[in-house]
Amino acid sequence: MKKPLVGAFLAVLLLGAGVAPAVAVSPAPPGVKAAAKVSDDAHATAKPKAVNFAGTVALSNCSGSVVRAPGSQSTDPALVLSNGHCMESGFPGPGQVVINQPSTRSFTLLNAAGSGVGTLRASKIAYGTMTDTDVSLYQLTSTYAQIESSYGIKALELDTAHPAAGAAITVVSGYWKRTYGCNVDGFAYRLKEGQWTWKDSVRYTSACQTIGGTSGSPVINNATGKVVAVNNTGNEDGQQCTDNNPCEVDESGKVTVRQGINYAQQTYNMVPCIGAGSKIDLNRAGCALPKP
Repeated sequence: MKKPLVGAFLAVLLLGAGVAPAVAVSPAPPGVKAAAKVSDDAHATAKPKAVNFAGTVALSNCSGSVVRAPGSQSTDPALVLSNGHCMESGFPGPGQVVINQPSTRSFTLLNAAGSGVGTLRASKIAYGTMTDTDVSLYQLTSTYAQIESSYGIKALELDTAHPAAGAAITVVSGYWKRTYGCNVDGFAYRLKEGQWTWKDSVRYTSACQTIGGTSGSPVINNATGKVVAVNNTGNEDGQQCTDNNPCEVDESGKVTVRQGINYAQQTYNMVPCIGAGSKIDLNRAGCALPKP
């Protein structure tokens, strides 16, 4: 989360969104695009595969992507992944979990070049929280098959494995139609920002200088093309554990502040929670998402 909450609510009034995320920003100027940047970080051992915008979406003030679990069926209602702090219902408080909340939110679906090709609509917020992680999953009124038939675009697949330190990744923002290339620098045992705490967060190398509006962007493993995390925050001013300035806390309680470094929340742990018909079942074996 990268802007003060007050600024986010002002953005609601200006942009007409239900509730803007903490990273709310002004719309991109016409024609703003940027090619993927390839980090020359020492971890990179090979040129990353090309990553494009196909399957990503633009929300009001946030980014997202159409995702599926490896076992999802083409006839299942499609899911859109974003951040919990991007939900139109507002920022969920610590310990709050949103399940099956009606929603008619719309999403602009992008093709490989980053052009909008159609509008997708939610039927509900299937799951959303800012506890332990910062994630939202919207269930759509369209199935995966219908989206592919109408637009020729397949959903991005969620990886089932924990990402590895050093892996080359790309953060793909549907809101800005911009990508950020870097590597997984490591993992924060606990990441604290204001009243929220997230577990085992992905830390980017410095090349991924994500900005307001990139919240909810899928983080894609360049080697596999699969989603390994969802972009959500960064330390802007060097402050310690305040809003927009998350700090890392290790197992012994030591606090580390990394100004200018950005973070994401892993997504492999949500895969076991996605059942038949895209139903989110928090009691399924292996499901690690917080319960209400």
